[in-house]
Amino acid sequence: MLVLSLYRQLVIEQQNQVDKHLAAEMQRYQQLALTVNRRSFAAQIRAADPKTALIAWRNSVDMVGALTFLPENMPQLPETKDFPIFTGGPDKLHILTGGLVITRYGPVLIATRTDQLAALIEKFINAAFWAVAFTLGLTLALGYIFSKAILRRLVEYNRLSEQIEAGHYETRLPVSESQDEFDMLARQFNLVLDTLEQNLRAVRGVTDNIAHDLRTPLSHLRIGIEQLSQKPTAELADATAELLEELDHCLGTFDAMLSLTRIEEGQQMLDLQPVSLQQICQDLFEMAEVIAESHDQVLSISLEDDVHVNGDKYLLFQALFNLVDNAIKYSPNGATINIIQHGKHIQISDNGPGIIDEDKERVFDRLVRLDPSRHYKGTGLGLSMVKAILSRHKATISLHDNNPGLLVSIHFK
Repeated sequence: MLVLSLYRQLVIEQQNQVDKHLAAEMQRYQQLALTVNRRSFAAQIRAADPKTALIAWRNSVDMVGALTFLPENMPQLPETKDFPIFTGGPDKLHILTGGLVITRYGPVLIATRTDQLAALIEKFINAAFWAVAFTLGLTLALGYIFSKAILRRLVEYNRLSEQIEAGHYETRLPVSESQDEFDMLARQFNLVLDTLEQNLRAVRGVTDNIAHDLRTPLSHLRIGIEQLSQKPTAELADATAELLEELDHCLGTFDAMLSLTRIEEGQQMLDLQPVSLQQICQDLFEMAEVIAESHDQVLSISLEDDVHVNGDKYLLFQALFNLVDNAIKYSPNGATINIIQHGKHIQISDNGPGIIDEDKERVFDRLVRLDPSRHYKGTGLGLSMVKAILSRHKATISLHDNNPGLLVSIHFK
């Protein structure tokens, strides 16, 4: 399209130049015929330079000018017509463009040579053809090289994806330094693989923890059931109660997991209402104070700048109570536990053993228990439940060192 546009502009420009030149010569000889006599007019035509314009005039006797006869059917300027002439020079055939101008001495032929313009246009067409051919060839070559590079990366991605499909989840797509669209895709795909691998590890960890936590009570249940027939009638009730307690612990673990899933997936509807953070902290203090006193611990509370949040009062209380209960459970006798509320910020701190930095994020995973001996009874789902409830209420939770002990920080948006 660019070449065609340039060609069109060249032809139009050359035609305009010819038209302007012929119009100027027409005006000149019209004025000349008005100002000189017939003899001077003929002399001017004989003296005309053929390189500037070809002039021919037939007087009453013969032809005057550059031609021996006038071509037939020549139009009047500004209409033009192409016609050939033969010369004795090296270029025997010339193509001219011209027309007649009517003067008081009769019609005068005014023409200009245009075959040179045709040669120029032909050279332009040849140059444009080779330029287009070169550009097309270069484009095809570069396109082939570029497509081979893209195809090579796609083949590599396909090979690696087959490895991932075969179960090699540690495989990652290569990322080059060019940072192009393929690298963006590879980086995003690698992030998906990282998340997938973490989830698979979490599933394996949950499976191991379930097997570890439930194997002991289920074994106790089986042994206890086998021994029921051997128990005296007086001991049967106590043995049955112990078996029911073990069974309740197993069922409680599964119920907690189902409840956690419903909260995380948004399947459990929230009973939303304005909740006073000061009031919920006060209720929390009143319920947990007795438990702390039974462990010879001190529970204190500090309340400032009450705010209301839109949430489920029961679930929020459950989450906060779980945190305070953990602080009481894992802190030694004589420990001090603080509940601090300031606006939308709640802190629960203790001076117990605390949690090392490597475990501060891991404790929120399902069935993770930092007590390898399982000295304290539990499901390992408490902090997972806390985080799920707070996330549903658009609140954040973070763990920090209290030096000594643990500081739990909760912020409502």
